[in-house]
Amino acid sequence: MAVKIKLKRLGKIRSPHYRIVVADSRTRRDGRAIEEIGLYHPVQNPSRIEVNAERAQYWLSVGAQPTEPVLAILKLTGDWQAHKGLPAPAPLLQPEPKADKRALFEALATDGDEAKGEAITQKAKKADEAAGAAASTESTEA
Repeated sequence: MAVKIKLKRLGKIRSPHYRIVVADSRTRRDGRAIEEIGLYHPVQNPSRIEVNAERAQYWLSVGAQPTEPVLAILKLTGDWQAHKGLPAPAPLLQPEPKADKRALFEALATDGDEAKGEAITQKAKKADEAAGAAASTESTEA
């Protein structure tokens, strides 16, 4: 009997979350599992990954084969490197919170010179240059 470590899908249509399970390779994706060894919630920011490292090491040592998505998760947590005897990966970085766009916009609007109130396009630039050239020729003639 071939044993796989794979993802079992749970949740609604657009809010999936998974359990990392050990199951017979012949069972269907959400079918009966031998053991649940972790969680994966990709929709949360940052993604929530929890793996019982002791059980994962046990199942890898007795020959359970991880699927590609589970292999990627095990590499992120460092369980795969521990199984293979490789150096541990760098710790996962937490993303910095994004700045409030409205506050940033208001700060930029109050800084600097007062706005002209109109967009500067190529046509407007040419008209300004032509008016400036006409004014300079009138001043030289006078």
